[in-house]
Amino acid sequence: MRLSNMRGAFTLAEVLITLGIIGVVAAMTMPTLMNSTQGAQYKAAYKKALSALSQAVTLNVALDDWNFADATGSGTYTLKTIFENRMNVVNSVCASGCSSTTMPQLSNGGTYSIANGGIDGNDTVTLDANSNVTLFFNDGIMFSFPANSASCTKGPEGKDALTGTGCRGFIDVNGVKPPNRLVKCDNSATDGTASETNCRIKNPTDVYPVVFYDQTILPSSVAARAVLYSK
Repeated sequence: MRLSNMRGAFTLAEVLITLGIIGVVAAMTMPTLMNSTQGAQYKAAYKKALSALSQAVTLNVALDDWNFADATGSGTYTLKTIFENRMNVVNSVCASGCSSTTMPQLSNGGTYSIANGGIDGNDTVTLDANSNVTLFFNDGIMFSFPANSASCTKGPEGKDALTGTGCRGFIDVNGVKPPNRLVKCDNSATDGTASETNCRIKNPTDVYPVVFYDQTILPSSVAARAVLYSK
């Protein structure tokens, strides 16, 4: 007796149904996967930016013996001087003496507003070439702050100077590229109603408000701190 060497095979209909199911699953999961990957990249770039800016002022203290607290709004001792001397600045935008570049906007169509620096509960961080200095670094990161930032010293609460005399600005980890969206807690319409312990951010975005004083630069909102200190 001869054994048959014939094996069962999938029909064309079965193959098409299987491919269709795979396509549906991929369509449902790919956006989430892509957002998660992009969020991880924003988070890493944010931490890198904070580290680089901190190292710049530390180096400036070591070489020239002055920091954020010694800064003046104009002249030799400006914040712009620190970063241009200690970091690779490829372009800058300011009220005068700087080259022009494209001004970014928030994803909701509003313009960046530095008023209040995007601190807790504030949804705006303004980028204004007439009042801000905005620096673009060689790794694509952008840092913007008021041109008149001066005497940036520690606030009374000793944490992040939100109500003190610390100076404020914001970091956009991918420059003028979208989404240009201020980081916010997923479980809160505004950062002001989320706490340090319950803020949840599934997919970090690209704009982070910061406060800087003395030789320190820190996140200045609940959401920005949540991204920095999360694992």
